Amino acid sequence: MHDTRMPTAAYVCPEDGSRADATTLTWCCPVCGGPWDLDAGDPPPVRRDALPGRVNSLWRYEEALPLATPSVSLGEGRTPLVPLTAQVSAKLDFLMPTLSFKDRGAVMLAELARRLSPERVVADSSGNAGTAVAAYCARAGLACTVYVPEGTSPKKTEQIRAHGARLVTVPGGREATAAAARTAAGEPGTFYASHVFNPYFLHGTKTYVYEIWEDLGGTLPDAIAVPVGNGTLLLGAALATAELLAHGLIDRRPALIAVQAEAVSPLAAAFRAGTDGLSGAPGRAEPTLAEGIAIPRPPRARQILAAVRESGGTFLTVTEDQLRHAQKDLAARGFFVETTGVACWAAVREAEDRSVVVPLCGAGLKTGLAP
Repeated sequence: MHDTRMPTAAYVCPEDGSRADATTLTWCCPVCGGPWDLDAGDPPPVRRDALPGRVNSLWRYEEALPLATPSVSLGEGRTPLVPLTAQVSAKLDFLMPTLSFKDRGAVMLAELARRLSPERVVADSSGNAGTAVAAYCARAGLACTVYVPEGTSPKKTEQIRAHGARLVTVPGGREATAAAARTAAGEPGTFYASHVFNPYFLHGTKTYVYEIWEDLGGTLPDAIAVPVGNGTLLLGAALATAELLAHGLIDRRPALIAVQAEAVSPLAAAFRAGTDGLSGAPGRAEPTLAEGIAIPRPPRARQILAAVRESGGTFLTVTEDQLRHAQKDLAARGFFVETTGVACWAAVREAEDRSVVVPLCGAGLKTGLAP
């Protein structure tokens, strides 16, 4: 693999073009306060014939990653792709080290933080990103504080504590939790391990698609369905498909199907209204079993909507009863998946006209069986 020096990379704001060196602890655009994208130059292509014999983790796609030679890896990635029906296959990302797909991005944030040597790391999460950041910070020997909303699954908060992170429970919902973490992130010497604001996370989640591409023999399905709250898996998928197309490694981009819980679906509403972003005050977030995607106002909303439209994809929503039924149906097929992680199966299980891959992105042990 490559050496361990920090790459020549810059943060760039997709809204106003502001830039900052990626070796700084600046976690958002100083002009608009929005999340960063990453300018690390054009990555070379990942040659499929070079992959046999490489490390059996997501780090095998080293050409596509902005960091290399990690010291904090837990062997994340390379999860199985298993058929569910003639048209729908599932990628078993609940088999990751911390039992969710968030490990793909958390390992990148922890590796970056280790190289920057901050005094502390803070993160906010509805659960899975927090457990992943806690685990990888433990691996890196970094002090970590994770902010979660009240009502977060006790199994997830126990996992965060088990990894040695300090847990802060915030009254209110996901928005209040993010605000509390961002206040803490402004303290000197703090690295904000934000799966939303830090683009290194997205470059970790894009390996999800690289793995599908490798396992399908250098092709991709007609569509890739992903659950969308803050959109980190969807935006990573968009990055990967763009890179693979630019390098001539695929001849078309699959449609991105974004799935939201009907109870909290601001992006689906904006998509159907034909708007470029979210307008007005955030709507009231109704309770939902899909806690991991219950995000009333995602900071990357404009990017998510654009990515879905550019792919020729769409938004689908699922009800609470559909989530319950999908969880039990998957369990009857041998897969015990948390209630957020069954959303895509609930949405596309009847697909007959095209091939689709769905992520089973969190273990059922994290939430238990839906009541």
